[in-house]
Amino acid sequence: MEHSPLWRTIVVGILRPLLFNLLKRDWKGQENVPRDGGVIIAPNHLSESDPLVLAHFINRAGRFPVYLAKASVFKSKVVGHILRRTGQIPVYRDRTDAGLALRDAEKGVRGGECLIFYPEGTCTRDPDLWPMTGKTGAARVALATGVPVVPVAHWGAHELWRYGTKKIRPFPRKTMHVIAGPPVDLSKYEGKPLDAETLTAATADIMRAIADLLGELRGEKPPEKLYDHHEASRAARGGKDGNDKGGNDKDGNDKDKEAKAS
Repeated sequence: MEHSPLWRTIVVGILRPLLFNLLKRDWKGQENVPRDGGVIIAPNHLSESDPLVLAHFINRAGRFPVYLAKASVFKSKVVGHILRRTGQIPVYRDRTDAGLALRDAEKGVRGGECLIFYPEGTCTRDPDLWPMTGKTGAARVALATGVPVVPVAHWGAHELWRYGTKKIRPFPRKTMHVIAGPPVDLSKYEGKPLDAETLTAATADIMRAIADLLGELRGEKPPEKLYDHHEASRAARGGKDGNDKGGNDKDGNDKDKEAKAS
């Protein structure tokens, strides 16, 4: 990926001391993050603040994190310039070329980048803050390139900045609990076509690894069935049993979109 080593150094130099002073840390498993070569880091998503928490964790593990970020953020004159100069990847969610993000993601990991890829695609809507079912983009990039997927779980970012609110609560200092597990074993999918069945199964394996790690952090057993935000939304609209007109087509289209552009 095109990036400026100088800008990466500047960003780390500014954010590292800030985060050290702002947050307390309970970190485990950094030895599972490869020190070089392309890798996908697959974390759960709790809060708008957790990208900074994860960036700090990954940087202290010896890597510079590259994110898939909303294209709209790149429109900011200052922030957009920093994102571009540090090699972050824009995602065009409202355009037919959304798949370009996956092309750029593949290019990045093939070039040795450490890509932070949120499989859920958004902050969890699970009432108990467990991970949701994932979209298939991370699995697609991993299987297409052969790079490892390192599952990461974190807990505490929601206390700093709860999703859906505008108020940040830095005091008292919050502890960020983060754990990285060993790479997810996706070997059984090697050589298989990257169709919806393969990608859905591989994604389920990634999300289960993340949920189990979060259970370890929380000292609780994660749910056997992860929360499906789309299924819950359909149920809330009265289409729980698929009786709404076109419901089956919509489900199919959702899966196709996830396989192509998640």
